[in-house]
Amino acid sequence: MITPMNDPLRRRQFLNGAGLGFGGMALGSLLGSESGSRIAVNGHPHFAPKAKSVIWLFMRGGVSHMESFDPKPELTKHAGKTIAETPYASVQDPELLKKVRVVVVNDANGQQRNVIYPLQVGFKKYGQSGTEVSDWFPHIGSCVDDIAVLRSMWTTDDNHGAQVQFHSGKHRLDPPGPTIGAWVNYGLGTLNENLPQFISMGPRFFDKKDGHYLGPAYDAVKLKIDPKNPLDFAKPEAGGISPEEQRLGFGLVNRLNHLTSQRYPNDAALDARIKSYELAYRMQTAVPGVINFDTESEPTKQLYGLDQKETKPFGEQLLAARRFVEKGVRFIQIMHGDGAAGAWDQHSNLKAKHGELSMQVDRPIAGLLKDLKQRGLLEETMVVFATEFGRTPGTQGSNGRDHHPYGFSVWMAGGGIKGGLTHGATDELGFHAAESPQYVTDVHATILHQLGINHHALEVPGHKRLDIEKGNVIRDILS
Repeated sequence: MITPMNDPLRRRQFLNGAGLGFGGMALGSLLGSESGSRIAVNGHPHFAPKAKSVIWLFMRGGVSHMESFDPKPELTKHAGKTIAETPYASVQDPELLKKVRVVVVNDANGQQRNVIYPLQVGFKKYGQSGTEVSDWFPHIGSCVDDIAVLRSMWTTDDNHGAQVQFHSGKHRLDPPGPTIGAWVNYGLGTLNENLPQFISMGPRFFDKKDGHYLGPAYDAVKLKIDPKNPLDFAKPEAGGISPEEQRLGFGLVNRLNHLTSQRYPNDAALDARIKSYELAYRMQTAVPGVINFDTESEPTKQLYGLDQKETKPFGEQLLAARRFVEKGVRFIQIMHGDGAAGAWDQHSNLKAKHGELSMQVDRPIAGLLKDLKQRGLLEETMVVFATEFGRTPGTQGSNGRDHHPYGFSVWMAGGGIKGGLTHGATDELGFHAAESPQYVTDVHATILHQLGINHHALEVPGHKRLDIEKGNVIRDILS
């Protein structure tokens, strides 16, 4: 007969009160690491990997490619004209125009015209490669010889559901699918049994899940830069419980669990639950230490911008990302730009807002790249700078740009990516991907390839993926 404390539900309630209420999250992480359905079994990839971990930086709202990493001086030259009035009228493919958001303004006669908006920032050449980067990203520019800029990205969602599409390859109107972080989690599992294998930081709206049909085991673990309470449900509900009392309580429940397991030796679910509580305790004690920066030198903190209020919040997340990579976390996803649409969504006042947001991320990102490189970690860590789409070459209102999914830029560095190059191109006005167009899942395929995973093998029974959802490896940027 099972006594009350032998009841798994009672034990779970006891652990919740003792500060192990995220045992379910730990169980998901545990089941992900033990899943027999993974195609790269026990963390062994299909072939020799070039990378071990990924730091995924996502700018929510739509960074203007033309004011960041894809300079288009012709915009300034032809400012105020319609595209039809320029030598590049042919870029207005009628079929393409049916799919994109065409922005119009009223001219002096009250007629609506889609007119070109000039560049809002200057550009400089950086490094031995001479890659041009905007004056809003001078620190990233100083790292450009380690970066491959992809200037010919495209997607199909012209609204902010494109954030979901960039992560999963699925349009918001389609049934949801796993994100790139979930696929990495599914394919390789963990390198550290004491930490989450997939971490997410920063604001997240729309679809907040990652695993979907893979299951909750492959969702990201949400983390805050707060050493006292970094994980939701990781703090005791009942106040005044000391670490020693927590340890004793955990030990008691653990002994009861093992007594029950002796009576039911073939109960796989019970065995998994026991291990999940053990993992939960390890995570609760391990995570705060990783995000405690007391042991970091002042020069390192300054490298990430922790000495400046504008850069400190994002810099802390990136410094934590480096520390998690050192501890073996596979995928760290960091979102920047609050609000449902995302702060980078400048339909007006683009110059001021993009300038402000760029300052928040430029120095910390460059600090991350330099810190990884000097520690020998960049060779095995991929850093991705992405956004859901670009902005229109035409103006919206008087000083903004609208959403534009058919031509924009992202960049990748580390983990076997060639530095100091640009791949693909948009047309002279930045209207659409004109050379070597790359769909968003091509970035996914490239990441998985560098991690040693055959991306075409990432399927599960009952869930056939389309070829476009699998993507194609961008081999021109691989070393």
